[in-house]
Amino acid sequence: MKTLTTLTAAVLLCTTGLSIAQSMQMPMKPAASASASASAMPLVNGEVRKLDPATGLIVLRHGDIPNLAMPSMTMGFEIADKKMLDGVKVGDKVRFQAEMVKGKATVTELHQVK
Repeated sequence: MKTLTTLTAAVLLCTTGLSIAQSMQMPMKPAASASASASAMPLVNGEVRKLDPATGLIVLRHGDIPNLAMPSMTMGFEIADKKMLDGVKVGDKVRFQAEMVKGKATVTELHQVK
């Protein structure tokens, strides 16, 4: 009888704990929609270190990229449209937007700073 009482108490305790845990769910922010406008993403300052227009690659020394949670560094990016590289040369100061496209950091907007 003692075992039955202990077992019943344990089941009751687990059920009550589960109910409490379910009622204490954290409020969640809605996920960013895929249709978020490009203007919502920041333009980041950078400097062109290397270019490969044939393959659509650019190496930039850049500031923090908040939407990618990426700190300042020098790294290579793919270019969404190779035409963005027209007139760009090593040493140019630029402002750009980057996104993860198919798992790769990709420049989706690029402007030379005059």
